[in-house]
Amino acid sequence: MSRVPAAKRRRLSPPEDGARANGATEDHKAKFLNNAAKWDLEQDYENRPRKLKKGKENKKLPVRTTEGWVAPPLTAQEIKDEESDSFLGSGSEDEADEQSDAEEVEEQKPKIPARQQVLEAKEELARIAGLVNEDPEEHVGALKALQGLADSENVTVKKLALATQVSIFKDIIPGYRIRPLSEEKMQEKISKDVKKLRQFEQKLVSGYETYVKYLAKLAKSSGSAQEQTASLASVAVSCACNLLIAVPHFNFRGELLKILVGKLSTRRVDADFVRCREAMESLFETDEDGNAALEAVTMLTKMMKSRNYHFDESVLNTFLHLRLLSEFALKASYHSVDKPERPEFNGKRLKQKREFRTKRTRKELKEKKAVEKEFKEADAAVSHEERDRMQAETLKMVFVAYFRILKARSPKLMGAVLEGLARYAHLINQDFFGDILEALRDIIATAELTAAAAVEEDEDASDAEDDDDEAPDRNLTRESLLCVITAFALLEGQDGAKTASTLKLDLSYFITHLYRTLHPVSLNTDIELSTKSLHLPDPNAATSHADTAKINVQTTIVLLIRSLSSVLLPATSMRAVPPLRVAAFAKQLITVSLHLPEKSCTAMLGLLNRVAKTHGKKVAPLWNTEERRGDGVFDALKPEIEGSNPFAGTVWEGEILRKHFAPSVREAMMGIERNVLEASK
Repeated sequence: MSRVPAAKRRRLSPPEDGARANGATEDHKAKFLNNAAKWDLEQDYENRPRKLKKGKENKKLPVRTTEGWVAPPLTAQEIKDEESDSFLGSGSEDEADEQSDAEEVEEQKPKIPARQQVLEAKEELARIAGLVNEDPEEHVGALKALQGLADSENVTVKKLALATQVSIFKDIIPGYRIRPLSEEKMQEKISKDVKKLRQFEQKLVSGYETYVKYLAKLAKSSGSAQEQTASLASVAVSCACNLLIAVPHFNFRGELLKILVGKLSTRRVDADFVRCREAMESLFETDEDGNAALEAVTMLTKMMKSRNYHFDESVLNTFLHLRLLSEFALKASYHSVDKPERPEFNGKRLKQKREFRTKRTRKELKEKKAVEKEFKEADAAVSHEERDRMQAETLKMVFVAYFRILKARSPKLMGAVLEGLARYAHLINQDFFGDILEALRDIIATAELTAAAAVEEDEDASDAEDDDDEAPDRNLTRESLLCVITAFALLEGQDGAKTASTLKLDLSYFITHLYRTLHPVSLNTDIELSTKSLHLPDPNAATSHADTAKINVQTTIVLLIRSLSSVLLPATSMRAVPPLRVAAFAKQLITVSLHLPEKSCTAMLGLLNRVAKTHGKKVAPLWNTEERRGDGVFDALKPEIEGSNPFAGTVWEGEILRKHFAPSVREAMMGIERNVLEASK
């Protein structure tokens, strides 16, 4: 039997004594403290992984209902724990991190130079414009992109975007006004093509409205001291003018007119003002149906009244470009329009002859008229009745403006009103005629009193220096001449015999005033100058006559000859002019011609040549030295024509004019004598 060896036992080391154990502990502490000084405790704390809070899990099982398995609702403690979770739920540090990241991205994003922005904008604008012009219905949504470019911070890009939108709208706007769709129209079943067209129209109107409002916002800054703002406003005004001329029939015409009228209401005449005025004149000249002109004239009239008639006179002269001056046939005043008169015979109206038509013919004619009406509506043709109605309302508004200014006695607008009334004389009815003549008399009376007061002040030596410093704001001579022209133009535009018998008009007041002003006007050194004449100012004058506001571009000599032609050679009843009046004016005009410059003298003798050809027998005694029809002495300074005794004098000035240095004057004088000689035979 074998013997199993015994297991070996490891010998244990004897336990250390207490002194050795204490020494080892102290060495270990010293090493620990030495190493702890080198530790970065904060860094270790930051690098330590975050311990997430482990909430109690909801061990409830889902409940089965009729709608299916439903999870058990969370307890209030669990909801509170989720909401009060660490900064992961608050979002404050996340937002700060995102903001810092965004700032870093912005700092890293390179800034594009202004020139590069303009080049990129040009390419983008050209691309969008090409797309829209190629297929407007498909790419009408690109108008929003254009408006986004117009909101750029770069001023040049803004201007380019505004100009591009003008050209695009001028190309894609249809030739009709787009009406808003009613609820019934929206609910109708329509074809796919009609639906596509309606969507295009609504998007076009929406984009156009946004653009026009943006133009109005920019145009309000016109005349600003800031250069960039003023330049943007100028571009906006130019765009509005172009749109109004190109598409006056389209929507939001009133907003465009407000931009122009707002600019015309200022007294400052700059490039934008001139552009708006020319656009308004072009609108008046090209308006066929009269609707746009009526709206513009109404807004201008309201603006004039609100400004208390303190505006530039060129705005009032835009009324002279209305088409109704040559197209409208009825007469009107500031409150009514005459109806067309039916033909009369011996005071009785003639009955219109009715043509006999069968029932079948009447039916065919009725159907034909209905078809023609549909064709007119399809072609957007303007009927004469509608146009006459619009022009009649426009004419009333024009007369309202003129009559209000006459009553207000606005000095700087009086000349423009008189010129306008002279041009509209053939359209003024008899109800308005008397009021205008009364206002013209008041203007002439005021001019005479002012001239008399000026003469008295000039005679006072003590106030001579003060008078030189003050220059009149009005040219009273030109205004009085225009009053005479207007009065006779009004009479010529009416039925002369009917008007004189009905209203008992007497124009002798205007004739006498013209006779009294012949000598002062002939001594005017600026008689051949107008606002457009280039000449050096008088160094001895306080203010230059060229700087003062003129009524119109016609010279004073032209106004004088126009007024003399109305008195001596009227369009109606030319032979009825009294011989005394013709002789007195002929004698004075021959004397006046001695003081006039060459061109004015030639024009005056040309008028006398026509007078001698028409009234040769009436003026022949002035050239006869042997026989005289009057007794006494001719008084050239007599203010009344009847008291001047013209037949007691002779035309001795003719001998001087026959030896004038200008050949044209010599020939004109010999022509007058030739006509007088032929008439006296």
